[in-house]
Amino acid sequence: MSQPIRFYHRNAIREVSDASTTRTVLQYLREDARCTGTKEGCAEGDCGACTVVIGEADSNGGVAFKAVNACIQFLPTLDGKALFTVEDLRQPDGSLHPVQQSLVDCHGSQCGFCTPGFVMSMWALYEKHGHATSPCAAKSAPSREEINNALTGNLCRCTGYKPIVDAAEKMFDAPAPLAPVDVTALAQKLAGIRRDDTFHYEHAGRRFDAPRTIEALAQLKAERPEARILAGSTDVGLWVTKQLRDLGDIVYVGQIETLQRCETNDPWIEIGAGVTVERAYAELAKQYPELAEMWQRFASLPIRNAGTIGGNVANGSPIGDSMPGLIALGARVVLFGANGEREMPLEDLYLAYQKKDMAEHEFVAGLKVPTRSGARAKLQFRTYKLSKRFDSDISAVCAAFSFIADGDTIREPRIAFGGMAATPKRASHAESVLAGAQWHEATAQAAMVALGRDYAPLTDMRASSHYRFDTAKSLIYRFWLETRPHDPLPKHALDVRAIQLVEVQ
Repeated sequence: MSQPIRFYHRNAIREVSDASTTRTVLQYLREDARCTGTKEGCAEGDCGACTVVIGEADSNGGVAFKAVNACIQFLPTLDGKALFTVEDLRQPDGSLHPVQQSLVDCHGSQCGFCTPGFVMSMWALYEKHGHATSPCAAKSAPSREEINNALTGNLCRCTGYKPIVDAAEKMFDAPAPLAPVDVTALAQKLAGIRRDDTFHYEHAGRRFDAPRTIEALAQLKAERPEARILAGSTDVGLWVTKQLRDLGDIVYVGQIETLQRCETNDPWIEIGAGVTVERAYAELAKQYPELAEMWQRFASLPIRNAGTIGGNVANGSPIGDSMPGLIALGARVVLFGANGEREMPLEDLYLAYQKKDMAEHEFVAGLKVPTRSGARAKLQFRTYKLSKRFDSDISAVCAAFSFIADGDTIREPRIAFGGMAATPKRASHAESVLAGAQWHEATAQAAMVALGRDYAPLTDMRASSHYRFDTAKSLIYRFWLETRPHDPLPKHALDVRAIQLVEVQ
């Protein structure tokens, strides 16, 4: 029997029973709830005009807030969660929230279309830094870099970003709002609508199931192998909003606690498939701080807050940014299905464009990434992204390199590229040149030449084949410059912002 979608919105528990399984949160807000402050700009999670904040119960009895794009989130995924929009910031006496007032004071808005999205991204940051519990909560203002990162998912065509960033700094100097979010009360409300078993919703002959266990997910997938598995909706959402595709039945993995596990226990960093990209990179960067820039440049914060590392891997896009780095680190993918669990090297999962070594009933359950222990303490590792914008952009070329430094000798080299082939792919010929060789400039140059036997990149709207091949070779040389055993350059000596090339052909 179909169950209603239950979520907290506008100070009450809402129940929805008559919406399509792929109705977006944005459509619900504007057309049903009449909360028209949230805007539609791009309908693909790029511009941020539709930014809202989702609240989810955490393991500590509190509530975690994160900014996401309402335009590509499906309404049934809200079940058991809280939804906040710009309308929720209105204070009891009609005054503005400090976030909004700071934008007024700093002249951070002109046409106003993008402003509600900026407000919600800023509000999520405001709540994160100590204002979620009471007017007396400790203030812990973020750095300007963190503010810039929080706003990566919001675009403005009028104002320029300086007054908006200034407002994000100033909002922490203002008095606390008259009616701050009561997290304790909110957590209790969310606990009251939490489901202990699979959430089942139907509309117009389409099913939406959200199991609570990995075993229930495997059973659903075995019974209906054609059902579409949905995680963060950052890619699948566009199939609906842009391609107008009928997804059929949907199985949502966002309620499975097992898939939310993310922890490090030697010799592995184990990351469940349902872990968000933001949280996964936070864990990986503890062992591999070289991932910090890729973490920052992976799409935008709202996309990283919603998208999952398992979804990115399962999608297998040739331009997916997570796979080259994971492959270079020797990651293994864990699959689960009706026949139980199996695992393989991540690079072996991809057979051809959009073809993977998975049975119909199988799904990605998680990833295992080796820790930096033992011989890997001497691992040299870098990952690079070339795109036309610094953040919130798709790669033209994504590269990752690693080897264990045995003095000047190269052991276990691994090179992986995205954007160079139909799948994320290792450069086996270039690796063979490096294996057992001395890490000298001539070795790097030989690997650059060997790269021609590994890839024949195509030309598309992002870059030409010529550009991709030349920059791929240049990235090997950059890796040499940053890791050469004698007088290496500092890690950030080559600023990617300064050396990026824009394809003009």
